[in-house]
Amino acid sequence: MTALPRAERRSGAPYLFVAPAVLLFVAFLAVPIGYAIYLSARGLRLTGKGIFGTREEVFVGLDNYVKTLTDPGFFAGFGRLAIYGLISVPLTLGLALLFALLLDHAGSRAKRFSRTAIFIPYAVPGVTASLLWGFMYLPSTSPFSYLTRELGLGEIAFLGAGGIYPSLANIAVWGGVGFNMIIIFTSLRGIPSELYDAARIDGASEWQIAWRVKIPLVAPALVLTGLFALIGTLQVYGEPTTVKPMTPEISGDWVPLMHIYRDAFVRDDLALASAASVLLAVGTLVVSVVLLKVTQKRAFGGMQ
Repeated sequence: MTALPRAERRSGAPYLFVAPAVLLFVAFLAVPIGYAIYLSARGLRLTGKGIFGTREEVFVGLDNYVKTLTDPGFFAGFGRLAIYGLISVPLTLGLALLFALLLDHAGSRAKRFSRTAIFIPYAVPGVTASLLWGFMYLPSTSPFSYLTRELGLGEIAFLGAGGIYPSLANIAVWGGVGFNMIIIFTSLRGIPSELYDAARIDGASEWQIAWRVKIPLVAPALVLTGLFALIGTLQVYGEPTTVKPMTPEISGDWVPLMHIYRDAFVRDDLALASAASVLLAVGTLVVSVVLLKVTQKRAFGGMQ
């Protein structure tokens, strides 16, 4: 038997290496998405008459989407999410950029320890962080409220109507700054040092170098972290759900994902929850694409 050429014998190797990733993608992403879209077009309808009527799953087309889009509670969740995002996203990105610039400064000390200390909160699971901060917010266990009581200033209403948004945003900022800082800091380390030397020769201060050289050159990293923060905001669930038993200010549909969970597992309406999930996923995709298009020319130099 004639041996196959070496190129032909190896032609299947790339597919063999890619196969596990493709199988995992299909099993845990493509199939669930397809099933969610299928469920969103189904619904339970009463068939028969009188006491002998039964509920059967039938094709309902776009009825679940129309019901979701006309549900004021679903859009009220987006309004609360917008307030939450306006607090958490700028703070997360601003602090991440500030810490990255400080760590990249030539005169900074203990860089390795500082990077680790800033990144560690990101390694704490979101539910654990929410419980940790939740107990620090409760008046009976809060060290902050204890200090203000001792000073005669009363308790701090972290979980009250006026403090619930910054309190929840603080949990996200505390956990998200480290991850975004690492991305920006890595981008800063890739900038040639000759650019800084040239700027110093021209008389630029460290502040001017940071503002006029470093920040413009890490714009792609800022866009990337901004996109991550935006997607993370649209997917907020763990923080308000964990803190919900501690305050009456958080309802069962406080954010869109909580609304979807309520429809699916409290009201047992998987079809309606699937339609809301598809709308949320499509909305997240559209917002992400629009953000990239708006920032592409400035951040990436117009590269396609």
